[in-house]
Amino acid sequence: MRTDLGDVDPGPKPLSPGYKVVMFGLLILGLLWIIVYYLTQGLFPIVQIGGWNILVGFGIALVGFLMMSRWSE
Repeated sequence: MRTDLGDVDPGPKPLSPGYKVVMFGLLILGLLWIIVYYLTQGLFPIVQIGGWNILVGFGIALVGFLMMSRWSE
């Protein structure tokens, strides 16, 4: 039995190798941002925004988590 190969969906294209690097980099950067904020008692990374540093760290990590939803081997 013959099938038409033009109608076959090849599936999602693999992502570039740098995708994983950026994804894990953002996850680690967000975590480090929050850790540095707590360890320095608010003196770093950005003093002027105070407690909003936690939100910045979670935001950076959230972008990494959103990238994880597109990741496939």
